[in-house]
Formats: sequence, structure tokens, C-alpha cells
Amino acid sequence: MEIKLVEDAKSVACDLLVINKFENESTSSDFANKYAVEDDKFEGKLNDTYLLQTYGQTPAKKILIVGFGKKSEFNSNKLREAVAKAIKKASSIEAKTVAFKFDGVDFDYSEQLTMGIYIGDYVFDKYKSEKKDKHINEIYVQANEGLVHKAEKVAAAMNFARNLANEPAQFATPTELASIALDFGLETKVYDREECEKMGMGAFLAVGRGSAQEPKFIHMKYTCDNPKKRIAIIGKGICFDSGGLDIKPASSMLTMKDDMSGAACVLGIMSIIKEFNPQVEVHGIIAACENMPGCSAYKPGDILTAKNGKTIEVDNTDAEGRLTLADALCYACELGVDEVIDLATLTGACMVALGTHAAGIMGNDEDLVKRLIDVADRNGERYWQLPLWEEYGDSLKSDVADMQNTGSRWGGASAAGIFLQKFVKDVKWAHIDIAGTAFLDKPQKEFIKGATGAGVRAILNYILEV
Repeated sequence: MEIKLVEDAKSVACDLLVINKFENESTSSDFANKYAVEDDKFEGKLNDTYLLQTYGQTPAKKILIVGFGKKSEFNSNKLREAVAKAIKKASSIEAKTVAFKFDGVDFDYSEQLTMGIYIGDYVFDKYKSEKKDKHINEIYVQANEGLVHKAEKVAAAMNFARNLANEPAQFATPTELASIALDFGLETKVYDREECEKMGMGAFLAVGRGSAQEPKFIHMKYTCDNPKKRIAIIGKGICFDSGGLDIKPASSMLTMKDDMSGAACVLGIMSIIKEFNPQVEVHGIIAACENMPGCSAYKPGDILTAKNGKTIEVDNTDAEGRLTLADALCYACELGVDEVIDLATLTGACMVALGTHAAGIMGNDEDLVKRLIDVADRNGERYWQLPLWEEYGDSLKSDVADMQNTGSRWGGASAAGIFLQKFVKDVKWAHIDIAGTAFLDKPQKEFIKGATGAGVRAILNYILEV
């Protein structure tokens, strides 16, 4: 698919012209006003559509009117969603050339228009023996060239992450993630089991003991001259989570290939970071392994020693992500960075609290948390701040070690955050729990079922705005 910039999208001879209609307003097309609005009473409610055959009366063979709803309530996020819906409609009628012309929008929609196009066009059909070619070949837009090109790169990173999280666990192994990271042309180091043992990563290595797949600790680094800031981003990299010896029910394992969505986000960002050339030093860190119930699996009651020397009593082997993140956080804090941001499909409790529409965020620096919430909101993601009150840590107390890896089921997302905080030292830190937003079991807004690339837009734009 190629996006082409034009001065007048309405004059383009194409299969489909997409225009907009606000409620209680006319469209910019007299033809559409006559047949859709006046004759058929199309109101233009948000995301409603009306397809109109033009019979040669316009350069476009067909016109698709997309409802933008009430103008006073319209924003860039709603525009992106409407565009994605239009793209899906265009694909369903097998349109190969599509033009977009929106009128009456009082903000520059170039970036979110482009994001909507790519999100709407996404499919994961790698393993389909018969692929239906419903992709659009050419799209014509009137938009800001710079913002379109920026969005194309962000969308590429997002699709990279979606593809990786949609891959079966038989493909997306720790070794494969490491191989992918090494191909980015960044300064990259992959530590094997023996090297991780020398660094004292007892929590991370315990999780991977039950799997035939070798654990890999991945550190990618993008740097520049005189960076304005140094940031480490950590992605949870559980390539498959069976629950370990505290094994999950079969139905709960069906989508556990997605438990490396945080790692997919980090890889997506690092895959494109050089093309943006930000004046920020960025470290991408992944502790990749599988949590399996093999003969050498770690057990409930085991006591693990993390990289910082803290001991952890294993209360439940299915609370494995925080153990891998513990050592990753210790490692990141030793890099001399200004900020550490981790993303993880960490707790079902966060999903119970916020559903699939928002990720939970918490941290030790209020300004960092608020800036991440703001950037996420402007770029199509929602973060909701959860508390890190000390009381949530009471249930993590252990009689035989410094802490347990789980506690009460109540306030579980915040308790997990308190656990992670114990491995953060002398650095600003934010934890983003994407358990509900990373993978959808049915279509939602602009997304189809499956991986969403959660975190890519928010964190990449956060880096670019430094």
C-alpha cells in the first residue's frame, strides 16, 4: 500500500472517495447530500457509513460517507477510528484505489489519518494457505507530508510488534527474539544462561528452568552525540506462559503466546528508532524465557535471589513475569539512565479493574507518570494511574525470605507494582500493565481480534517528544 499526497483528493479518479459528515451538517459533496442525506436521511452519527454508487457523475466510482458524530465532541482519536472503519469497508468491496477528503475538521488530522489507514489495513495471515488479496494499492490524501511520513514509521513499528505478538510460541522463542534484536544494526548484547548466572539473575533464570528453550537476556542500545536524556524501556518477554507447576487451565493458555507483548513493543520501537534519530539514548531490554512445568521447573516454596541480592519466596509459579522483570529492572538501573519504563502483560487484576480499554500505570515519579498518560492519550492509547501505597505490600511479606512473589488477590495490580518497585534504585520509574490492552479476543474500535501493538505509539512518541 502506498500513500500519495495530492492537492485535491476529490478530483482523483479512484475506486472509492471517503468523505465525512457531522451530525446536523451537510457533506462537502452535492451528490452525496442529494442521495444520502436528503433522500435516505443519513445522519452522520459517529462511525456510521453510507456507500453510494456515483454512476460516472464524479471522478470516484463510489463515495463512502463516514459519520463523524457531533462536531463539538469530535477529536483525533475518533477520526483515527473512523478512518480504520473506512479502510475495512474499502477492503470489503475490494477497492484498490481510495481517496480521503475530510472537511470541517478544525485540527491537523494528517498523523491520525495515516495511523487509521495502517491500523485498518492490518491482517495477520502468514499461516493461511489461501490468502485473499483485499489490500488497497494506492491511497490519496490531502495532508502534511512530514506528519504522514512520521506516522508511517510509527505504524510500521506498531505492525512489527503486532506481527510478533500474533506469532505462535513455536516461532517467537527467546532465541528468535534475540536473533531479531541482533538484526536491527544497534549496539546489542545477548546474554545466555551462564552469563546471567554470573550476573546473579536468579529470579529470571528460575522462571526459564522448566523449558527446553534457552533463556536469553537481550540489551539493545541506540545512542547519539550529547543525548538530552537516557531512557531504558523494558518489555516482559515470557514467550509462552503455561503457569509453570501452578499450571493454568487449558482455556487460559490459549492466548499465552501474547505474554511477550511487552517485549514485542520494545522490539517494535527499537526496529525503527534509528530512522527517527532522536536526541535520546534508548536502551531496549528484554528478559526472554518460557514458563513451563518441565522436570527442572521452579517450585512453590522455592527461595530465589534476585540480582540486587533480595530474596523471594515463590508463592505461585504463575506470577512469573514480575520475577523476570525484577532482574531486568536491577540491570537497567545500573546503566546510568534517567528513566526506566517497563511494559508487561502482568496481572489479571489490572484487566479486571480496567478491562480492555485502558492499561494501568504506576511509578515513583508523578511527573513521569503524568507525561506518559498525556502522550498516550494524544496518540490513541489510554493509561489509568493506579496507586502504589505501601499498604499494598503487606500481603507480600514472607516468613522465610525478604518477600513473596504474590499476595492477596485484592489490589493485585498495585501489589505487583510494589513488588517491582523493590528492584528500582535511584532512577525515575514507571510501570505499565498492558494485560488488558495487548491482545483482544474480539474486534474493538479500530482493531481486529488479536495483538494491538500496545505501548508502541505511546512510548515511541514519548521518546520523540523529549
